[in-house]
Amino acid sequence: MKHDHLKVFAGSSNPPLAAEICKFLKVPVAEASVKHFADGEIYIQIQENVRGADVFVIQSTCTPVDRNLMELLLMIDALKRASAERITAVLPYYGYARQDRKDKPRVPISARLVAAILETAGATRVLTLDLHAAQIQGFFDIPVDHLFAMPVMIEYFKSLDIPNLTVVSPDAGGVERARAFAKRLNSPLAIIDKRLEESNVAEVMNVVGEVTKHHCLLVDDLIDTAGTLVKGTEALLEKGAASVSACATHAVLSGPAVAKIEASDLKLVVLSNSIPLSEEAVKSSRIKSLSIAKLMADAIRSIHEETSVSGLFV
Repeated sequence: MKHDHLKVFAGSSNPPLAAEICKFLKVPVAEASVKHFADGEIYIQIQENVRGADVFVIQSTCTPVDRNLMELLLMIDALKRASAERITAVLPYYGYARQDRKDKPRVPISARLVAAILETAGATRVLTLDLHAAQIQGFFDIPVDHLFAMPVMIEYFKSLDIPNLTVVSPDAGGVERARAFAKRLNSPLAIIDKRLEESNVAEVMNVVGEVTKHHCLLVDDLIDTAGTLVKGTEALLEKGAASVSACATHAVLSGPAVAKIEASDLKLVVLSNSIPLSEEAVKSSRIKSLSIAKLMADAIRSIHEETSVSGLFV
């Protein structure tokens, strides 16, 4: 690898993940100063020469979403103005991805707007993980490498060797994701049919598929308030499931999410470190975090060396 031309910068959203990625790449996290003025304005200064460099900026746009997004945009602009040859925005978690269509009158398509802003700031490529909807890639006019945490999750659940395992999609929209999991775990598939009455409030309606005396694994892309997850767990147990575990890539875990998980009958919740866990989540005995650092590092290496990224998919 041409280390002299590879530079990996990190915003302040997830420093431990950035450090771990750089460890796999055998490069240091590049020096940049990120400060905040008293009124909340962000000040960025790149403290290394990046002229002609292949630059990657790692930043999950998680809470505080807008500050982390603005940090990323300003860092990209600073790098562009410092004559970096190529700037890849690495978003382990792409915020605003759930607002990917006009589902009501007079609402924005926020995921599309974020894509446009990233391009305008100067990103020449995007590397991201488990987008809420794969078609968000089409919102960009620059190359997008869309990775999946599935290989990391599959490896972990295979090691547990759970008998009589059934993979469950928490809603109709997640069937494709759950089916891919079920296929790789050689397990049957079940679906929870739910009606979403309003944002962040889920009402479980029915379970499609056989779950009686089965150990169920709910598979989703993210866990936000954990409302869907807890109600899905209740529905499966009512149908006679032996136990319910869950896995999701992004640990959004807003508000009382961790408390809800702790109070529920969930056996285990497995998440990735695309978003850093809160102190409360770290203390929870039911929440386990798996690292996606090697996966992201391998993708960065492939992009830098101009080799295929497709080998990173299961």
